[in-house]
Amino acid sequence: MSALVHIQAGPFRMVGRLEEALAPRTCAAFRAMLPYQERLIHVRWSGEGCWIPMGDNHVNLPWENHTCNPRVGQFIFYPGGISEAEILVAYGEVRFSSKFGQLPGNQFLTIIEGLEHLPELGRLCLWEGAQPVSFALAG
Repeated sequence: MSALVHIQAGPFRMVGRLEEALAPRTCAAFRAMLPYQERLIHVRWSGEGCWIPMGDNHVNLPWENHTCNPRVGQFIFYPGGISEAEILVAYGEVRFSSKFGQLPGNQFLTIIEGLEHLPELGRLCLWEGAQPVSFALAG
């Protein structure tokens, strides 16, 4: 059974499932970061998503379960390289991109409770600015 992650994003609580069978190394790298607190901001080029910029903190990860088009409630981890490292969550249509063009990210976490909050979270990030976000293993 995959581990569950408690997510607090702005005023919303959600639960995500780590996709350990599909992205084991990415999940292990993310687990090592937990508990993790940062700010969530609206994406620049990708569409309806929010992201956590990680700057030049590149993570040595292979491509696994990678996509340029995460679905609503899916988190992707871009380990850095062409662009800065980041974590992104889709709340609507997303084509993951940077100023250098389209990029793939490893889909590693899926929201399984609280998905209905994502459109409002996206609106908050877009119109009211960065929102606090935290992740912690459940249990």
